[in-house]
Amino acid sequence: MQDPDPSAPQSDPHQPAGEPDGKNPAARAPFASRDVLHGVTLEAMLHQLVECYGWPGLAERVPVRCFMFDPSITSSLRFLRKTPWARTKVERLFRELQSGN
Repeated sequence: MQDPDPSAPQSDPHQPAGEPDGKNPAARAPFASRDVLHGVTLEAMLHQLVECYGWPGLAERVPVRCFMFDPSITSSLRFLRKTPWARTKVERLFRELQSGN
């Protein structure tokens, strides 16, 4: 039987197999996304926009009925999830808000 090579890297017996140990660059977490929408829910976006602009200001910037007449987070989320063009406008407005424009 051969003795193990002492210069060979030793695995940690306490580290579960397949777990990242910090030595393998491929096992490290990827860089954080630079997209301001990454990790932000539509609901959180809507709350921030309403807090910043209010419902009247939001309706002025994105003229949809759910922002104009008896607005609520729930009805707006329902509409935005079903209407891609409106959601795109809300996401664009949120990006502008985050970038400070």
